[in-house]
Amino acid sequence: MFSKNASARRRQSEVLQVERETINERYLGLPVYVAPSKMKTLSYLKDRILQRIQGWKEKLLSRAGKEIMIKVVAQAIPTFAMGCFDLTKNLCDQISKMIGRYWWSQQDKENKIHWIRWDVLTKAKSKGGLGFRDIYAFNMAMLAKQGWRLLTDPTFLCARVLKSKYYPDVSCLEARARSGISYTWRNILMGLDLVKKGMVCRVGDGHDIRVWDDPWIPRGSTRKPITPKGRNLITRVADLIDPITNTWDHELLCQTFWDEDVRVIESITVHVDMEDVIAWHFDIKGRFSVRSAYKV
Repeated sequence: MFSKNASARRRQSEVLQVERETINERYLGLPVYVAPSKMKTLSYLKDRILQRIQGWKEKLLSRAGKEIMIKVVAQAIPTFAMGCFDLTKNLCDQISKMIGRYWWSQQDKENKIHWIRWDVLTKAKSKGGLGFRDIYAFNMAMLAKQGWRLLTDPTFLCARVLKSKYYPDVSCLEARARSGISYTWRNILMGLDLVKKGMVCRVGDGHDIRVWDDPWIPRGSTRKPITPKGRNLITRVADLIDPITNTWDHELLCQTFWDEDVRVIESITVHVDMEDVIAWHFDIKGRFSVRSAYKV
């Protein structure tokens, strides 16, 4: 009995050792295996930031020097990992607290009072903050960048692989999380949720835009009609365009939508010789950027 228990403990110890080695294994600076404990897998980022901060404490940096070091080095360390993984809200909060303690500390008194909340310091300087990043919000913006590329460039290799495995019959915007998917794909789905909040369909010929389901009216948070659908049979934006004049059918618009929707729709320029395209609503040229997604 004793030998069996010893053998079982030895096997368990070997399994744990293999798991530790696997968790610590890196490829291009990222973990090749994400353990059930995300904190354990990604805690190396926190350790790297802490090493840098501890080194700076001996250099008697000024406030301006600390600000630059935090923005350029400490908050930049996890950026690459943020493009692939959700670092978890808990880990991001721990990193923020660690940076906050460093910001308020000084040589002769390590635990200086935090006179201003961290969420205030993350605001822009024009709004009374210091422009530090909200690390978790920036993490979501980086994941949204991956989702945006899947949406706007579905022909590149990674997009084709993900589509064949996870959403073969639908758009990536319609893909849903399910059991057995990879941690990276689950995280990209989180980024796609942010993409949905900022995307808008620019009207070309209108054949690919669904009137009641797609965000195509450049107004409000959903960019969808505020008019109830009711029993209306119109489904595509192309149905609202007069085929003779290639402009909006004013009479049909008035029959279909409330006046608030009609005014906004008629301000949209129709390009019947072009296809409908997906654009980023919060940029004049429709270009997605991590900065803009971070603000959203």
